[in-house]
Amino acid sequence: MKTRHYPSYLKQLTLAMAIATSFSTHTFAQDLEHASPQSAGLSEQGIEDLAAGMRKAVDEGNLAGIVSTLIRDGKIVHLDAYGYQDIQDQVPMTEETIFRIFSMTKPVTGVALMMLHEEGKFSLEDPVSLYIPELAGLRVAAADGPDGVPETEPADHEMTIRELMSHTGGLTYGLFSRSQVDSMYQAANILDANGTLKEMIDKLAEIPLRQQPGSLWHYSVSVDVQGYLVEVLSGQTFAEFLQQRLFDPLNMDDTGFAVPDSDRERFATMYQSGQGGLAQPQDALGGDYREPVTFYGGGGGLVSTIGDYMKFTQMLANGGELDGVRVLSPESVELMRSNQLPEGMEEIPGYPGNQFGLDFAVVVDPSRNNGMSEGSYWWWGIGGTWFWIDPVENLTFIGMIQNRNLMYARQLQAISKELVYSAITESNR
Repeated sequence: MKTRHYPSYLKQLTLAMAIATSFSTHTFAQDLEHASPQSAGLSEQGIEDLAAGMRKAVDEGNLAGIVSTLIRDGKIVHLDAYGYQDIQDQVPMTEETIFRIFSMTKPVTGVALMMLHEEGKFSLEDPVSLYIPELAGLRVAAADGPDGVPETEPADHEMTIRELMSHTGGLTYGLFSRSQVDSMYQAANILDANGTLKEMIDKLAEIPLRQQPGSLWHYSVSVDVQGYLVEVLSGQTFAEFLQQRLFDPLNMDDTGFAVPDSDRERFATMYQSGQGGLAQPQDALGGDYREPVTFYGGGGGLVSTIGDYMKFTQMLANGGELDGVRVLSPESVELMRSNQLPEGMEEIPGYPGNQFGLDFAVVVDPSRNNGMSEGSYWWWGIGGTWFWIDPVENLTFIGMIQNRNLMYARQLQAISKELVYSAITESNR
């Protein structure tokens, strides 16, 4: 990795912001009504502190740029783009910047599958193998075996779609844990960007489950499998389904699996922050997002803008509807943000005070989640983007950065939550 230092770029942020505000392209932010902090039950100083807190990350050199928004009661009370989407070429960050959202793709995939659930195409208790027979009869790793191949035992039941949608089906990622099954995932290149979802399924069919279905929560490729399940149930490619059934109806014009050549100038550069400053990682995680795409990754393949993701999250915050377009019923949204963990499992590993629904984490302990209300549902992406929806306070926050420093991204998420809920607390004094 070659580290690039940009000691002079912070001095040019004022000029960059002046350029950014000159953009006249239409965004969802122009459709939503803006409200003063006080009218939305927020402290004006608190919202100023929120903006300053997000900008501080850029000013300190930890981020190239950031765009963030806070919506309360369906009205925008904070929307700010700051810094650069590309430092070297001095391209300012704007509301139109396109981001790799990685795992923020997962809730989108979950919504797509729940649309088919509402049409009666499946039951959550159905075995996945009923629709994807290649995954029938998978055995389960029981102990390490010779030559990197684990000893196995029969599964005590077939993985269900409910388990698939809650990361409790026995699958893994090959990235975030160490086991012989994870090593087999890596050797098989399960998430081959040059492959297809069907080829992924064929590979999974030859590898045992990491643990018994329904036994525990383990982050996995299950949402990519959900993308293939959408294809099987709908008769369309996953990309076609999303475009026709979700993106077009919600006017999410900048969301998809690739960035057209005509929009490449809006595509943010990925950085890695560290002690030496900001660097561009040499490995192209997620590929270059150019057509033609063959692997429509339900777990992390999408790019989007903050305006598009505002439409998606506001649809959920409204109980499945946006501007007269009904995507899901309120009951389906409620189900997605309801705990689906196995009995006896109180929270998901690595996220204290959180349980898991259908493709969302769900807060159960606000004291361990920087003040997020109980019942808030959320997720984030490995490139640094994050969001949460708080149905108690009727607010949504979205932050978008492109930085592969996961620890720093988690810290920034915590800061944003503390500042948002501080603005509420201060307004009540």
